Parts: sequence; structure tokens; C-alpha cells
Amino acid sequence: MADQALYRKWRPAAFDEVVGQEHIVQTIKNALASGRAAHAYLFSGPRGTGKTTTARLVAKALNCTHSDPHQRPCNTCLNCVAVNEGRFLDLIEIDAASNTGVDNIRDLRDKINFSPSEGKYKVYIIDEIHMLSMGAFNALLKTLEEPPAHAIFILATTEIHKVPATVASRCQKHTFRRIPLTEMVSRLQTIAEREKLQVESSVLEVIARQATGSLRDGISLL
Repeated sequence: MADQALYRKWRPAAFDEVVGQEHIVQTIKNALASGRAAHAYLFSGPRGTGKTTTARLVAKALNCTHSDPHQRPCNTCLNCVAVNEGRFLDLIEIDAASNTGVDNIRDLRDKINFSPSEGKYKVYIIDEIHMLSMGAFNALLKTLEEPPAHAIFILATTEIHKVPATVASRCQKHTFRRIPLTEMVSRLQTIAEREKLQVESSVLEVIARQATGSLRDGISLL
């Protein structure tokens, strides 16, 4: 079996593993544990700051079957394992950069009323939401106004100013910040130790600084 890419291997599998976004994670964890999930979220911020990762964690927590809501996602139930392995049918990820047209959103609307196949919720993660055409935004707006109870939308964007106010106003908004250098170094140190690699802290700092520059250019380190 081929070695797993590090970014996949070390992608946060639980909320507590998300780096640098404690203000968002705690708010969402508390809401989900108390059964107060929003029907639509809008995650904005620079590339590589954890928007899609957090969206997947929300999807996993919503469909986790652990008896204690505060322990979700548990990463051991069938639904959690299916999400981790990329085969959970009720998690639908859409790249808006490749599906910009109104027909794509209309197709989504036609299918959204079908009940979930495996879990309690069908979760739609739409990345680069700002890339949608205006016609597609208008079609999406109708769905956001009257979504079925089993559907949750998580929209992600690096350019929130391009998202129409009518769409943004119907979402719970969270702004992701750039990850501080010290937290990046700490995370790299943890990964190096678990991979049984000996790396000097000065080298990790150089890597983190290079990653900071890469993130500005839209390239994620892990």
C-alpha cells in the first residue's frame, strides 16, 4: 500500500486538532453539542486556514452516532469512519470554481429533497462560493430561504466581498484568521515527532515562514 500523503494523514480529524481557529471551533462545538446547528454557514478567510477541514468536521459531527453529543465526532462510529475514508454519501462537496452555472445549482436543488442515505443530515460543502454566476447565486438563495430540515449548507470563500449580501445574510458567518507562526511551528514539531523525524526547531521555523508566504499565494503546506 502506498504511503499516505502527509496532508491527508495529518488533516485534523477532531475539532481540538484544528490549529489557530479556537474562536470558531469552540462556538461551533458548543452549538452542535446543544443541538443548535445552523442550516447554513459561511466560512471566509485566506487559503490554507482550515475552512474546508472545519466544514468536514461539522459534517462528521452532525452525523456522528456517539451517545454523548460532546464527544462528536468520535471517529469510531460507522458514519465518522465513512467520512474519514471519503465514502460518506451524505457529504456532498462541490467546487464552485468548476460548477459556476445556474444548471449546477438547479441540479442540487432537484436532489436536495431526497432523504439522507446514511446519516441524519445531508451536508453540502460548496468551496470557492464566490465563483458562482449571479444566476447560480439566485438559484442557491431560493434553497437557502427554505431548506429541508435534513440539509445543511457550508459555503467557503477566500473573497467574501464577492458573495451577495442576500446569500451571506442567510448564513451563520465565521471569519478564519491567518495561523500564527508559533502555532504553525508547534504543529510541525508535533508531526515531526509522531513521524519519528529529528528536525531542529530553527528548520521548522523556516518551513513555517515559507508556508506563510505560500498561503498568501494560495498554496497550503499541509
